[in-house]
Amino acid sequence: MFNKIPDRRGTNSYKWDLKREDIIPLWVADMDFEVSEEIKEAILKRVKHGVFGYTFRPDSYYHAVITWFKEYHDFEIKKDWIVAVPGVVPGISFAIQAFTLPGEKVIVQPPVYRPFYEVVVNSGRRIVYNNLIERNGYYEMDFEDLERKIDKDVRMLILCSPHNPVGRVWKKEELEILGEICLKNDIIVVSDEIHADIIFNNKHRVFLSIDEKFYNNTIVLTSPNKSFNIAGLQSGNAIIPNKLLRDRFERIIELQHLGHSNIFSIVATEVAYTKGRHWLDKLLDYIYENALFVKKFFEKELNIDVNLPEGTFLMWIDFRRIQNPHQKLLNAGVWLNDGVEFGPGGEGYQRMNIATSREILKEALNRIKTIF
Repeated sequence: MFNKIPDRRGTNSYKWDLKREDIIPLWVADMDFEVSEEIKEAILKRVKHGVFGYTFRPDSYYHAVITWFKEYHDFEIKKDWIVAVPGVVPGISFAIQAFTLPGEKVIVQPPVYRPFYEVVVNSGRRIVYNNLIERNGYYEMDFEDLERKIDKDVRMLILCSPHNPVGRVWKKEELEILGEICLKNDIIVVSDEIHADIIFNNKHRVFLSIDEKFYNNTIVLTSPNKSFNIAGLQSGNAIIPNKLLRDRFERIIELQHLGHSNIFSIVATEVAYTKGRHWLDKLLDYIYENALFVKKFFEKELNIDVNLPEGTFLMWIDFRRIQNPHQKLLNAGVWLNDGVEFGPGGEGYQRMNIATSREILKEALNRIKTIF
């Protein structure tokens, strides 16, 4: 099912069409796989209708989201908690505008997804770095450092869960400690859980599920975009139990007139969450096999230890043996994300997107070998 992928060149693909044709792109986090037949059929059915006017989200949309969270994540949410957003990063931006003022501080936990920094700085807020601790390739939160850096100007923490790029799926105990610190200090937690469905040999815990008292200060942002490879449709939801927070969040969306969704994102989200489980299970098996393949190659051929991701289809690889690895990789015909994009702690690392065919992955690895 996943060994054969369509040629994406010439489709205005952000991943495939921005550099020379001989480069293998394993960078931006979308997958090279076709979506499920059920999603394709549902979109084609909607296309055949031929009219694409303004469209609201039906009750079946909300039921699909609620059912997915209950069955896949063992967490029960209510319809009123769901606020549709055009993606997780826009949702983070809305939250920053709703709950912080210019000049106030937002905590991030680097190395972490670059848009976290961009939305904070572009909103006129200040970044506070609570760096993760790395021990032999395994990353943990630094709670002592977090508490030291909290002051009266810190209003928000952006959590990446599962973590991009280091691949951690946070344990319940870790999230409990984080939640208690933030609640004690009146800090809003914005939890980016876009990779929550892509988990290996582990269990993702929705941040809101840890303790009901975290309902008071938490916004969970979620989306089927990564799990079902529909990022171009720009679908997402904010889960906000606290009505006061929810009203302020929705007000920002209303002020910017961003409450409408792409028709096809509504269709695809509903079908993904109601008919996509079988396809996703097979996808996870394939991606995990890819991860094992990459790990074995680096350890056997290059003598570099690589930790398997606990979640996401991304691998965080140590290239510190090589000077200027990113440029050398490009020269060899492989495009990874340079670790410096992810902030402090990313220097010398590269992020590899392994959601492609085994054949492409094998060719990319053989090219990588030439720079050592």
